[in-house]
Amino acid sequence: MENFEKLGINKDLIKGLNDLNIITPTEIQSTVIPLLLTTNTDLVGQAQTGTGKTAAYGLPLLQRIDPGRKVIQGLVLCPTRELGQQVAKQLFKFTKYTEKIFTEAVYGGAQIERQISALRRPTHIVVATPGRLIDLVKRKAVDLRNVEIVILDEADEMLSMGFKKELDEILGFLSNAKNKWLFSATMPHGIKQIVNEHMSADAHRIEVSGRNVVNKNIEHQYLICEEGDKLNILMQFLKSEKGNRGLVFCKTKAATQKLAKQLIAKNVSADAIHGDLLQKERDKVMRAFKKGSLQLLVATDLAARGIDIEALSFVAHYQLPDNEEYYTHRSGRTARAGKEGISICFVTSSEVKQIRYFEKVLSIVFRQIKQVR
Repeated sequence: MENFEKLGINKDLIKGLNDLNIITPTEIQSTVIPLLLTTNTDLVGQAQTGTGKTAAYGLPLLQRIDPGRKVIQGLVLCPTRELGQQVAKQLFKFTKYTEKIFTEAVYGGAQIERQISALRRPTHIVVATPGRLIDLVKRKAVDLRNVEIVILDEADEMLSMGFKKELDEILGFLSNAKNKWLFSATMPHGIKQIVNEHMSADAHRIEVSGRNVVNKNIEHQYLICEEGDKLNILMQFLKSEKGNRGLVFCKTKAATQKLAKQLIAKNVSADAIHGDLLQKERDKVMRAFKKGSLQLLVATDLAARGIDIEALSFVAHYQLPDNEEYYTHRSGRTARAGKEGISICFVTSSEVKQIRYFEKVLSIVFRQIKQVR
């Protein structure tokens, strides 16, 4: 069995990992950590959410920072505010026993003045959404001249959110950075362009096979019903969960809003999270959910990126996702930190073939449920 010491991680970081009950490295961690710790290199890693990639790039990043140099040495780019906050929080937790390494998260939808004043303090690592980073560079509020390591996390999501131009611009003025590490669940054409234009020709390419991606502690279930019966069956399922908290996924903003309203009308403590919410509305919903005053969050795929809440008992797919990557992202919100969880799909008979497809490509087994007990 590999451990983090064998991979080359120092003892102070390992103490922080032990506190978080992170003991055995995942496949992506075992593969990339030895590579990223010691040499200057470009890396293209294909890995889904839930494979432990924050630690895979975060631990080498932290170990390579010189705390004595009060300049920004590392940059992590993320698609959403939530993922950015989550990454910054993880890095902070990893460094509990190390010399102080200061990380600042900057993102749109929050007061830029406050972020500018935070960046005046000593900062070693910046975690940023692309649009906000460019605003800060234009205002000369952030100095990236000493950045040696640039990380693109969930690069495919940044593309699908329309950040290609910003990524090109950022990587353009960081062309001297000795390390560019890109992580993406999928490799669409736009990602290949970024790799070809901004990364060295001999960049390491690593793919964590889909087979190991889906958390083993998730029980996958499906229930066949008519479209018109879904709401009642979801209500029965929630009753069987006796107040446990979870996420319900829909494909569109409109469906998300409609379902949340229907659930609230049936006295379920629910709210919706989708792309049209203002940042302060979104923060309010997330605070209520984190505190436990909401039982249920109804979300679209993009809006749920970066949501990391422990003790979610279930994920319900009110509408099936378009592809297996989204299924992995969705179901990975339950059964975190070694706990068990349920991922249940409400499907019409014509959608069963989609379930069979997920079984095949993700190497998982769905159990059919006849009725909710």
